[in-house]
Amino acid sequence: MRRKKIGLLGGSFNPAHDGHVRITLISLKRFKLDEVWWLVSPGNPLKDETPAPLHIRIQAARSLMRHPKVRISDIEARLGSRFTADTINSLMKIYPNHQFVWLMGADNLQQIDRWQNWRSIMHTLPVGVLARPGDQLAPVTARAARIYRSSRLSMSQSWKLGDMAAPAWCYINLPMSHMSSTKLRHPSKLKQ
Repeated sequence: MRRKKIGLLGGSFNPAHDGHVRITLISLKRFKLDEVWWLVSPGNPLKDETPAPLHIRIQAARSLMRHPKVRISDIEARLGSRFTADTINSLMKIYPNHQFVWLMGADNLQQIDRWQNWRSIMHTLPVGVLARPGDQLAPVTARAARIYRSSRLSMSQSWKLGDMAAPAWCYINLPMSHMSSTKLRHPSKLKQ
């Protein structure tokens, strides 16, 4: 039986926006995923700002992202997970017949080396990285990109990512959307 390929897009989604929708749809297509799960985090240990209540963010994400291949989940809260590596390990135990791919924007590639057990993430599942405004150099300059340079797939091989053993990662360059959750929370930043 073929293992289901699931993209995991974690984040605060504070709030969810069209940029999340766009990278989800591109990930489904480019990485040949069966589904994408939005893992709406109770909180981000690297962010000082307190997010809106989880149930509000979940509801907003579900209102925005209506697609048969996308699931909006609060599983991190239900698991009591605080760190991505713990969430991934739990999901792999709960769903042993799924092949997971971690999805993130290039901004997170720049800072993944600050995450708890970040090397474990890179060695546990393949990682799909999607371009973000201002982060086009991430696949070259990020510490994780340099360390895992030999594990990088070219964009033309992106369709293979879900079948790859970790460590494996692929950077997808895409048309830029300048929308961000920060700009939506702070409208004065929309002009930037």
